[in-house]
Amino acid sequence: MTAQPPTGEPAPPDGSLPASALATLGQRPFGVYVHVPFCATRCGYCDFNTYTADELGPSGGFRSWLDGLRAELDLGARVLAEAGRPVPPANTVFVGGGTPSLLGDAGLGEVLDAVRSSFGLRGDAEVTTESNPESTSPEFFEGLRRAGYTRVSLGMQSSAEHVLRVLERRHTPGRAVAAAKEARAAGFDHVSLDLIYGTPGERTEDLRGSLDAALDAEVDHVSAYSLIVEDGTAMARKVRRGELPMPDEDVLADRYELIDSVLGEAGLGWYEVSNWATDGAARCLHNIGYWQGGDWWGAGPGAHSHVGGVRWWNVKHPARYSAVLEAGESPAAAREVLDTEDQRIERIMLELRLATGLPAEVLDDAGRLAAKQAVQDGLLRGEALERGRCILTDRGRLLADGVVQRLLG
Repeated sequence: MTAQPPTGEPAPPDGSLPASALATLGQRPFGVYVHVPFCATRCGYCDFNTYTADELGPSGGFRSWLDGLRAELDLGARVLAEAGRPVPPANTVFVGGGTPSLLGDAGLGEVLDAVRSSFGLRGDAEVTTESNPESTSPEFFEGLRRAGYTRVSLGMQSSAEHVLRVLERRHTPGRAVAAAKEARAAGFDHVSLDLIYGTPGERTEDLRGSLDAALDAEVDHVSAYSLIVEDGTAMARKVRRGELPMPDEDVLADRYELIDSVLGEAGLGWYEVSNWATDGAARCLHNIGYWQGGDWWGAGPGAHSHVGGVRWWNVKHPARYSAVLEAGESPAAAREVLDTEDQRIERIMLELRLATGLPAEVLDDAGRLAAKQAVQDGLLRGEALERGRCILTDRGRLLADGVVQRLLG
């Protein structure tokens, strides 16, 4: 959660929230997201808020970031305590980036200790960290388990060497599968592999090989995202110069159907348009919190937060982030207060992506008519709409963004 929107009102220096935002605190799942801004190198397709060591210099390292993180988490606990009720312990923690595994198991242990000492953790909390396969080892995973992590998400992207080369990923094709097996051996019941499909030069057999490799790793969760060429990235510049073609929409649809078929036959069912899991316990509860309108505090440079209809986002550069917190102020750059209609629109945009769908009562009159037409067009399930829910068909998943636009009018 680090993409920064272009607009918003100024955020108060003390980080305080309106009483209306705190009024229902604890009635929804509460999560903590931690953004680690460090990467060893910058991948050509990535537009996340990340920095290499050369870009940050000697003063922008782990310790200054961790000091800032601790200060922000403590600030967050104080802000939420203004509701006059106990701060809800975190249901979920997700450490993302960037490359969190560059911190090592000891550094990630310190991150989780900082969350514990500020917000606290529920006894059954889901605690996830993303990891780059190249910066992991059996000892790393064993250290994560001792620290209290319960789930690992590994960036695999592809098992084809030439695809990884186009993406400018540095790990070797087989390393992600080996890392997943090491995590399982260390005692992790929940291990996820992330795939990217539609990379220029990727063949059907390349994707099939990646899926077979992921299944060979015996993970219980797979995320698969179509390649998006983001403005300002090295890949976008190559596309603009004609060195790489844009991903083809028809090819992307074919690739998605292959992913769904292969994973489904192996016992991984979709629960969100881009995510498959073996069962309910394997689903990423933290991300479900995003899709179902939960509350979360996003800590770290550029991280986003949401509590009770108020969304804010932090300053992006690590040095600025640390300096603001050292001065005793909130790192929030700006915020948005969502009105009832804003929240209704966001609910349609997010919940429709889930296999459980969206309550039809959330739609306005025009949206209900559009939903009936979407059933006729094979995009929504008719029997589900009769029960009062909008649930995408297989074809509807391929056109999910377009279905959302229909329901919003």
